[in-house]
Amino acid sequence: QVKLVESGGGSVQAGGSLELSCATSRSILSFAATGWYRQAPGKQRDLVAEITSGGDTNYVDSVKGRFTIARDNAKNTVYLQMSSLKPEDTAVYYCDARSGYTNVEFWGQGAHVTVSS
Repeated sequence: QVKLVESGGGSVQAGGSLELSCATSRSILSFAATGWYRQAPGKQRDLVAEITSGGDTNYVDSVKGRFTIARDNAKNTVYLQMSSLKPEDTAVYYCDARSGYTNVEFWGQGAHVTVSS
């Protein structure tokens, strides 16, 4: 089955930076889209950033200008580069990949990101 393995979570002070990575078991381009969601305590899982197989990107308004989604197709890896981090960014971040034909979502195990003030 499709497997997504995340790494790069941790703790950082406000204003700092972190980079998350998501290694996939098959070509990133075989998915309709890959991206990142996050879930804070007591809240639903929301989209943070995504990139389609064609290279189009989409970001939630609260992270625009601070987060960048990138990919390395040769390494089957998706990255989330985060800068100017705020305490409000504290959450568990999940890598996501969606099949265009079946609309099935595949998820990483989650990476904890904690931003202190």
